[in-house]
Amino acid sequence: LFYTMITAQQIQEILSCPPVAHPQRNIDQLSTDSRKLSGGATCLFFAIKSEKNDGHNYLEELYSKGVRNFVVSEKREFPGSETCNFFQVNDAVLALQNLAAAHRKKYNLPTIAITGSNGKTIVKEWLWQLLGNDFNAVRSPKSYNSQVGVPLSVWKIAENHNLAIFEAGISKPGEMVKLEE
Repeated sequence: LFYTMITAQQIQEILSCPPVAHPQRNIDQLSTDSRKLSGGATCLFFAIKSEKNDGHNYLEELYSKGVRNFVVSEKREFPGSETCNFFQVNDAVLALQNLAAAHRKKYNLPTIAITGSNGKTIVKEWLWQLLGNDFNAVRSPKSYNSQVGVPLSVWKIAENHNLAIFEAGISKPGEMVKLEE
């Protein structure tokens, strides 16, 4: 398996946020869902605020599961928080997109982006199957086509890939510009 490994300091520089407590800590996984956590200490959790929920409410629970790196728009103290890196940003979703964009720039590989009202996932899967004999392609898992799903998909690009196939969906005007970047 190929993993993207990045230091906390590199992330801090990409996100242009204040310095973190443990800059040499390695990170190889990104997460936005506390229920689907893997990686523990090498995971970077994005505390996203939405109309229905707030990722900041799960920081202490994630800490108990071994997570020590958090992208936050508001810092919350809890027992043990001094052992954590808090990447302070204004918008966690934008930070996720910026980190994925910086990751994407490291690779020079053809990219197919699929968008539209219907059929994005099935077309992506068909292309992946059709091109599978000629390319080692990375693709969006499931239907990861949202403002959060696209950057999580882009993060999966690794040295062994020579093609990327991503789907991109929008729900509001102006969102495609962010995904394009």
